[in-house]
Amino acid sequence: MQITALAGGVGGARFLRGLLAHLAASPDPARREAAVTVVVNTADDVTMHGLRICPDLDSVMYTLGGGIDETRGWGRERETSGVADELAAYGAEPSWFTLGDKDIATHLVRTRMLAEGATLSEVTAHLCERWRPGARLLPMTDDVVETHVDLAGDDGAVRRVHFQEWWVRLHAAVPALAIEPVGAAAARPAPGVLEAVRDADVVVLPPSNPVVSIGTILRVPGLREALVSTAAPVVGVSPVIGGAPVRGMADACLAALGVPTTAAAVAGLYADFLDGWLVAAEDEPPVRAGLTVRGRPLLMSSPQATADLAGAALDLALDLTGEDRAA
Repeated sequence: MQITALAGGVGGARFLRGLLAHLAASPDPARREAAVTVVVNTADDVTMHGLRICPDLDSVMYTLGGGIDETRGWGRERETSGVADELAAYGAEPSWFTLGDKDIATHLVRTRMLAEGATLSEVTAHLCERWRPGARLLPMTDDVVETHVDLAGDDGAVRRVHFQEWWVRLHAAVPALAIEPVGAAAARPAPGVLEAVRDADVVVLPPSNPVVSIGTILRVPGLREALVSTAAPVVGVSPVIGGAPVRGMADACLAALGVPTTAAAVAGLYADFLDGWLVAAEDEPPVRAGLTVRGRPLLMSSPQATADLAGAALDLALDLTGEDRAA
């Protein structure tokens, strides 16, 4: 069984860890032997202090490889901040984006390899040789794509900032006028990405941010078309429970698009290819011909709860036959 997932950072990474746990513990040989490919958002990527940082790729890699800081959900466990402290002493900016000492080693390797001519796909494969995440991690593209956010200044003028500044420094508290993955329109899918979608037996959308994680992946030319045309059922897990994002500030991103923070509205963003949708029992399910909706608990409150949620998503996908999708 070939399972392909499209994912962002923390929520996507935790769901994927649950998926791998579910597969490993399954009594079904087909599930135990399943191969998982993850197409990861790279539009959060940024260069800080001369280092190329890929937050979502690293969060997925560290989480699946057993090195994530479980409390924060990002960065390395038992991290120290000696380099960041020294940078602050020099007055080096930006001071609001803190790099941990262990994490810097990853960025150093990535930056060196990219400067030597390696692609991001090649760098990611090399890094994963150490972490052995149990899934094949593919950046959505090897081209540079960075999400920028338009904000209204105090003088009424519009200023554009990198997504990381809006998300990390401003905590998305300043309303976004627009969110744009700069470079996406000219980007090419990374090697293996379109094939991973087209040849999959199941495609899963974890509860990642629908605008700046999965949404940016869909902006890479060919990705959305591959999802529409794949014979595999495409199922997703709502990132919204009771009108609020499960984690993070997805509501601020949805507001920039004029989209309500509801499970039904998020499903609408994927309407042209979505076949199955898991929602919380308290949420109004979307109603659309050809879409199968199931209600169940969505909180990833424990490793077992997360594995059960991933198993429910896979159950839903496997219940959708080719005839169901064609209809």
